[in-house]
Amino acid sequence: MAKRSYKPELVGVFGFPVAENPTVVMMEAAFDHLNIDWRYLTIEVKPGDLEAAIGGVRAFNMRGINLTIPHKIEVMKYLDEIADDARLIGAVNTVVNEGGKLRGENTDGKGFLRSLKEEYENGVKGAKVFLLGAGGAARAIAVELALAGAEEIMIVNRSKEKGESLARTLRDNTSCNVSYIPWSGELKIPERIQILINATSIGLFPATTEFPDIDYETIRSDMMVCDVIPNPPHTEFLTRASKCGAKTIDGLGMLVNQGVIGFKLWTGMDAPRQVMIDALSREFGV
Repeated sequence: MAKRSYKPELVGVFGFPVAENPTVVMMEAAFDHLNIDWRYLTIEVKPGDLEAAIGGVRAFNMRGINLTIPHKIEVMKYLDEIADDARLIGAVNTVVNEGGKLRGENTDGKGFLRSLKEEYENGVKGAKVFLLGAGGAARAIAVELALAGAEEIMIVNRSKEKGESLARTLRDNTSCNVSYIPWSGELKIPERIQILINATSIGLFPATTEFPDIDYETIRSDMMVCDVIPNPPHTEFLTRASKCGAKTIDGLGMLVNQGVIGFKLWTGMDAPRQVMIDALSREFGV
């Protein structure tokens, strides 16, 4: 029998660059598994074109969109409503279209926190964290860690304005001990640090040989080292940390976990998480 409708529901991701973003792999696998007529589009949107692109979400009646570098903060200007936690974070990575009204959400930090809790047996409460970056992903992660009970977060960023802005947000809204450290030259990881996170784009495909400028000899074997980059899954940063004996978490877990939340926001259905994990595992051979 012929299909009664040839119009799939559309979602996707806006970014620049965006060709390396593998979200489509797990989302299309989830749609196929549940036999729903949805499509996930990977769309390159240059910074100056974001307002027009968000207009396209309305015009095409897309059900939602993900935002990646560099749009997570800028997009907030073009939305009708922003969830309270996303407003506190100061960044949006997921937009939901509800009858023409666009609502901004942030699933990055929640996705990262779930990955960390799955792998880090000591737990987040009372943890001391060294966070590289202060952009959209870093803001989401920092806020979620602080709300989950992290004792200390040291924010390291080259832009003083962004680093201090994130530190102020955490101090004003959480009880976490927060400091900002300018990123200039090779950084040593303090001995008290338990969790080290790269929340920058350093090492993202195609620049896979790049890695954050830190003193890798100060990484300890009892430290948890995390990277938010999903492509490649095992970055040069994580490779170097592994050689120091540290346990590592790659960006695929965060990608899946935040995608599971976004899937529910868009479709109203529970995402087939294992199907999504398996699809990415096949894609990257891990």
